[in-house]
Amino acid sequence: MLFAVLFALTMAGSLALAALALAPGGFGFVDITLLALFAATLPWTVAGFWNAVIGFLIMRLSGDPIAAIMPAAAHIRGDEPVTASSAILLCIRNELPERMIRNLEPMLAGLDAAGFGERFHLYVLSDTSDAGIAGNEEACFATLAARWRDRVAVTYRRREVNTGYKAGNIRDFCERWGGEYDFAVTLDADSLMTADAILRLVRIMQADSRLGILQGLVIGLPSTSAFARVFQFGMRLGMRSYTIGSAWWQGDCGPYWGHNAVLRLKPFIAHCELPVLSGNGTEDRHILSHDQIEAALMRAAGYDVRVLPREDLGWEENPPTLIEYIRRDLRWCQGNMQYWRFLALPGLKPVSRYQLVLAILMFIGSPAWIGLLVLGSLAAAFSGTPVQFIRPDLGMMLLVCVLVMWFSPKTATAVDVLLRPELRRAYGGAGLFIVNYLIETVYSIVLCPILWLGHTIFLAGLLFGREIGWIGQTRDDHAVPFTLALRNLWPHSLLGCAALGLLAMYQPAAVPYALFLAGGLAVAIPFAMMTAWPFLGSLAARVGIGRLPEETVRPDVLLSLALPAIESTAPLPRPSSV
Repeated sequence: MLFAVLFALTMAGSLALAALALAPGGFGFVDITLLALFAATLPWTVAGFWNAVIGFLIMRLSGDPIAAIMPAAAHIRGDEPVTASSAILLCIRNELPERMIRNLEPMLAGLDAAGFGERFHLYVLSDTSDAGIAGNEEACFATLAARWRDRVAVTYRRREVNTGYKAGNIRDFCERWGGEYDFAVTLDADSLMTADAILRLVRIMQADSRLGILQGLVIGLPSTSAFARVFQFGMRLGMRSYTIGSAWWQGDCGPYWGHNAVLRLKPFIAHCELPVLSGNGTEDRHILSHDQIEAALMRAAGYDVRVLPREDLGWEENPPTLIEYIRRDLRWCQGNMQYWRFLALPGLKPVSRYQLVLAILMFIGSPAWIGLLVLGSLAAAFSGTPVQFIRPDLGMMLLVCVLVMWFSPKTATAVDVLLRPELRRAYGGAGLFIVNYLIETVYSIVLCPILWLGHTIFLAGLLFGREIGWIGQTRDDHAVPFTLALRNLWPHSLLGCAALGLLAMYQPAAVPYALFLAGGLAVAIPFAMMTAWPFLGSLAARVGIGRLPEETVRPDVLLSLALPAIESTAPLPRPSSV
């Protein structure tokens, strides 16, 4: 109720301020349209703002933020016996098996060393469609199973048909083997979890019989891609305050992100089977973004869904280039747009419905932002004088409010880091951290409009039947040639340059404000190319751009992987610079 009141008041206040700012020249059709578009952009921004504020207050005022969010976790000492049987599910499709085995070996070794290897069984659930990769997969995982025989069981299974995508892959496991286990630990192809993290999550699940899904916080694996390095730095800042704040008020209706989590299998099998969306007699349509629907169904069945916002529970690999990131993002976009079919499902908790609505609005807000850019640029350019279009004082106030809310999750965590000496040093010292924060801020201002236009074009295509399949990802660093960047991003550059050119011709004073939306679009092609340059990524790792705590205090599990980002990190800062 507290969050709902804060959310509603902030929405109403922001819209009132926007209406007053647009009022000087009269309130006509264009103003009403601009206000409606602005309203569509607000929910995600406002939710992020209050999650960040709540998270910041918990981080600063609570002696134990984790206990404040999830008291059951605070009672786990770490030496409790593991009595439950757990399956570890690695879902893969057209990936390099050697890379996944590299990530699995430390986890298996840790479970065996802890004396709990017999309580776990690794299932490699393959949906690989490429025959060459499939042959290599089978050979590699057969060798892995032989190597760990009598210590941790390993089973490899490949489906011929990718029915139901990842959710269908896991459902197939549930039907064949799910009844043999208490829990399932879900992993993606790029997931890395330590044995300690898995054992902690399993112990919490053992201690709370009403806990249906326990989601661990997922952070980015140190990378040598310039694009990924800055992205993972910003993601780390944004996720911490946002997740702590949302976990506090969402309580037992928390999120599930589909991997790096533990499921209680009996209720999951009984209550979380996903329906087929539609069928035309020849081909069924399945849900791409299955995770949040499964969380809502689990909570509706009377079991808790919670997130544990610790930063030592697991990693994932981030896309190395803007082009790869857009490909992954559009798959999420298509999946989230399927959620509207579930909004009226009987039995869902109000918070679960809110999460589904917000997931849809996250992408619906993208065409609204682009609409604001296009219509706002035209209205400003042909309004005669700027004051006839918008009040300068209230317009500036509105811009500041939006930017504060937009950057609040990262700012909240940044302030907390700067106030904690140990965290400052983990990020390379206050000076380097502030430099990285400023770089990431500019990076976000460039990146977000590029993604928004991408979503807009894709959503328009969805109306005409365009869809994106479940495809493998290119995870290694690689350059983006000009032709590839041009082919994917020419609409972005065209729109950005057109908007800035129009304003420069008719209302030059408006150009600085338009840069927040049009600037990133205008430079989309060189941005994609430059952030993919291998030498720039290597240089960034050496000097500490995008530095993560794991690159300062190197965990043993990451050292064992011999990650280039870990090995080439800049030397530790002198204590005096902290």
